[in-house]
Amino acid sequence: MIDKLSLIAIYPEIVLLVMACVIALVDLYVTSPRRTATYVLTLLTLGVVAVLQALYATGGQTIYGFSGMTVSDPMSNWLKCLASVAMMVTLVYGRPYSAARGMLHGGEVFTLGMFSLLGMFIMMSGSNFLVIYLGLELLTLSSYALVALRRDNATASEAAMKYFVLGALASGFLLYGLSMMYGATGSLDIAAVFKAINSGNVKHQVLVFGLVFIVAGLAFKLGVVPFHMWVPDVYQGAPTSVTLMIGGAPKLAAFAITIRLLVEGMLPLAIDWQQMLAVLAVGSLLVGNLAAIAQTNLKRMLAYSTISQMGFVLIGLLSGVVNGNTLSATTAYSSSMFYVITYVLTTLATFGVILILARDGFESDEITDLAGLNQRSPAYAAIMAICMFSLAGVPPMVGFYAKLSVLQSLVSSGQTPQIALAVFAVMMSLIGAFYYLRVVKVMYFDEPITATTVSAGADVRIVLAINGALVLLLGLFPSGLMALCADAIAKTLGS
Repeated sequence: MIDKLSLIAIYPEIVLLVMACVIALVDLYVTSPRRTATYVLTLLTLGVVAVLQALYATGGQTIYGFSGMTVSDPMSNWLKCLASVAMMVTLVYGRPYSAARGMLHGGEVFTLGMFSLLGMFIMMSGSNFLVIYLGLELLTLSSYALVALRRDNATASEAAMKYFVLGALASGFLLYGLSMMYGATGSLDIAAVFKAINSGNVKHQVLVFGLVFIVAGLAFKLGVVPFHMWVPDVYQGAPTSVTLMIGGAPKLAAFAITIRLLVEGMLPLAIDWQQMLAVLAVGSLLVGNLAAIAQTNLKRMLAYSTISQMGFVLIGLLSGVVNGNTLSATTAYSSSMFYVITYVLTTLATFGVILILARDGFESDEITDLAGLNQRSPAYAAIMAICMFSLAGVPPMVGFYAKLSVLQSLVSSGQTPQIALAVFAVMMSLIGAFYYLRVVKVMYFDEPITATTVSAGADVRIVLAINGALVLLLGLFPSGLMALCADAIAKTLGS
């Protein structure tokens, strides 16, 4: 018999699952090529789920369900709320693009999007190795199908195959690492694993061996060096609306499982996994920024940009434990959470502009396609410029405060390796500024190669305007979101 508390803990997930099935059935009777009824019903569902998660999050309670296998806490609830909103925004931006390319026949974009979101929810709420892995597989299987949705497109099919093969390899890494942890500690429950490791009765070598595979699996999901090979190819090859589905909300889920596994489950091994993450962060900042300079394809450039941005997210996790004490844990992990949220927000607006510029038969995925955008559409050029400045870390955009908060957490640790890493990160950011500012230069100073005016539906224009304004306003007033992240992390780690 399932107890009432367990059902309360996963109530939003139940709503999402039921509605995903209902929408799949309703779509069978929708005849509109733009799938208007399916689209509206999906947005309403995601809106309701986002509100439910926000209510759970503001309540500040931590509820364990199904004998501790799932947990509903402030961190997961806020991330789930934001992931729901990100998926709504993605569907608003992507619908005209998908309709023009015949991707809406059958409504798979909406149902697969909802099932991938359900996978993210399960990952964020998992307090057990098996639950986290099931959520991860639901997300990745939905993502493979979405990338391959344009079956007649050779580039998309190739990207899907690369994603599938490398994704299967990474899932194997993670599963092997989790099985090693289970063998060493005798439990799949994250809290029990923490106690077993903390007791000191488990062989350290076995734990570290399992930890290496777990970090490798997480690194793939975050898309950091040297597990980044899939990111540029999938970003470039997938339909742009699907690229946003992969590059937006799932980053929140990847951050959540990193906190669940490494911080909540394996904090006594922090000295080991912090060293591994430091190597991944240095590689990501170096390769991501240097490789992005050479790109002419806009989506591929943004893929390498993502790799370097995820390097910054990892940097935030490096100063949580200093010399065995966890006094700065809340500051460090909340700076990382703030970074990943603001990164997703900026990515949504960036791809929103690219999707608007794409027309039937024209992808607008080369940097030169943005030439003279300011003369054709000053508003869209301004939003794109705001996003580029934010990703480069130029004040007063939100990206500047995200980078600043992560670097502050590193420097405040007072450790020489952390300070050296902060200096290195700043140097890499200076290199990264080149390719972001190049996009701004092309939009404002190059001659337009086409006189075509840019048009979009009212829903897309309104959402994009709000999205662009938030990137600027959260930069001017970052304290509210920073406090929310700090509170969520403090309550989650304290439960």
